[in-house]
Amino acid sequence: MSTITAGEPAPDFALPGDDGKTVRLADYRGRKLVLYFYPRASTPGCTIEAHDFNRLLPDFTAANTSVLGVSADPAKALVKFRDKECLAFPLATDETHDMLAAYGVWGEKSMYGKTFMGIERTTLLIDAEGRIAQVWPKVKVAGHAEEVLAAAQAL
Repeated sequence: MSTITAGEPAPDFALPGDDGKTVRLADYRGRKLVLYFYPRASTPGCTIEAHDFNRLLPDFTAANTSVLGVSADPAKALVKFRDKECLAFPLATDETHDMLAAYGVWGEKSMYGKTFMGIERTTLLIDAEGRIAQVWPKVKVAGHAEEVLAAAQAL
């Protein structure tokens, strides 16, 4: 699925955020950005991943790095997820799948013998100039946020 590679400019985006405002790539210019794509709010893996990024948020902030979670969930689901899990970083939705496709994370998946369209759990680290510094495709949640933090601190 993922066709994005390090060194490329990050595709521009403007998405509805969990606060009702539009979230844009340009909002993060001058800061590094952890852009992580998760399949569905309030599912076990996505909840653990969100908690891990949330727990490390002060360390990301100290490394001049913002965190943004993106899914195809409706905005109402994002608000519920953010509030229930006490997340201190923003979430955004791409119900049209345009941005997800531009980042190469939307495509055919299969589980339990069924094929469907969905998000491949992927994380990108975008540098302060808006270029992709690192890509983690097919993320395994355990220890992932720590690995991304280490990369952000080293950048």
